[in-house]
Amino acid sequence: MFVDEVKVNVRSGKGGSGVTSFARQPYEPRGRPEGGDGGDGGDVLVRADANVRTLVDYHHRPHRAASNGAHGEGDLRRGADGEDAVLLVPPGTVVREDDGTPLVDLVAPGDEIVIVAGGRGGRGNAAFRTSRRRAPRFHEFGEPGSERWIRLELKLAADIALVGFPNAGKSSIIARLSAARPKIADYPFTTLAPNLGVVRYDDVDFVVADVPGLIEGAGEGRGLGHRFLRHVERAGVLVHVLDCASYEQRDPTRDLATVVAELARYEREVMDAAQDEPPLLERPALVFLNKTDADPETAEIVRPDLERDGWEVLQGSAVSGEGLEELRRRMAQLVQQVRRERADRPTEVTARPVLRPAPAQRGGRDFTVERTGGGWRVRGDRVERWVVMTDLENAEGLRYLQGRLVRAGVEQALADAGARRGDPVEMAGHVFDFDPDPTVVLDDEDDVVDVAP
Repeated sequence: MFVDEVKVNVRSGKGGSGVTSFARQPYEPRGRPEGGDGGDGGDVLVRADANVRTLVDYHHRPHRAASNGAHGEGDLRRGADGEDAVLLVPPGTVVREDDGTPLVDLVAPGDEIVIVAGGRGGRGNAAFRTSRRRAPRFHEFGEPGSERWIRLELKLAADIALVGFPNAGKSSIIARLSAARPKIADYPFTTLAPNLGVVRYDDVDFVVADVPGLIEGAGEGRGLGHRFLRHVERAGVLVHVLDCASYEQRDPTRDLATVVAELARYEREVMDAAQDEPPLLERPALVFLNKTDADPETAEIVRPDLERDGWEVLQGSAVSGEGLEELRRRMAQLVQQVRRERADRPTEVTARPVLRPAPAQRGGRDFTVERTGGGWRVRGDRVERWVVMTDLENAEGLRYLQGRLVRAGVEQALADAGARRGDPVEMAGHVFDFDPDPTVVLDDEDDVVDVAP
């Protein structure tokens, strides 16, 4: 089963919680704090692997999750990190947001991207010991993992793409030139998935792909449309296969014009804007007039017209084998030409994709304050992470959170927005009463240490 587009739900692991623990020794019932930190949750990565050929595994199992981090322990023992979930995909896979926005193009084996990072492990009470706070009795919870939907879209990386109308003989050509054994029959749309074949001529090996489903309107999604036109995008050479003995007695020159128009429409309306390759219709191309053994007259009529239009034309038959050796030789020459051009083309070294925090809001703040029906809501990844990782039932932990929020400017931002004492403020799903106190004093650890009279 060939699957080249799937939707996958990914979820990273939750960070392990820290622990509150004190050293217990004779004559020292309450010793130094020794609570260890929790382990980080596992990440979810997508990695290109040369041994993977299709996305069918994600079609059957679309939900993938990394494991959680372990909790910290006493004696400063840190919890183990969660195991990453690695999604192996074929080279040439494009990773997109659920709305279709491209994230990264994994072209070469080993290319990878972290889709969702695991939650941070919570700190144990030993991490909160300071010169003022000698025996902290609180710790942090682990940060929850993240979840999102992504789309994986495979674009085959072939040297040559055979394009043409259904039943033109593309699969038969691949079967003749390589060890591939595609389904072949005398009716249209026999090929419902792209076929790949490795072809050798002298010392040149190259990959040929049969792209099925091109009919008039394919560029707009008709027939098999966009589903397989994407596999043309990476091909360096195009071979237009024309049927000289179709049952419908179609005009091969008209078929060629239709296919060229659909390729141009697909490139204009569907293909991603950023492409390292030349435009589709500017790549090396030739025309192969197929089935000339069944109708040699048609080939003799249309060949001069095609050559007059600037096309390089070869002819033969995939059934009898006539002309295929010349086709193999010419394809190898064009592949070598494209490879030389790619090698000479200046390439820009780009770093691996990195997911970075969103830029801070105006005024240096990385959170927003908005009015709700009955109070206020504060949004911001950093602020919300502080809240969910705090044990709100612990008075010391709540006091530490208060200091962090004051230092971050949340209290001042609420006051500037018009919040009044007693107004409910929602943060990360928890509701607090707004109780500003401009006389609060903080130490260097963002902790509340004094309130002036």
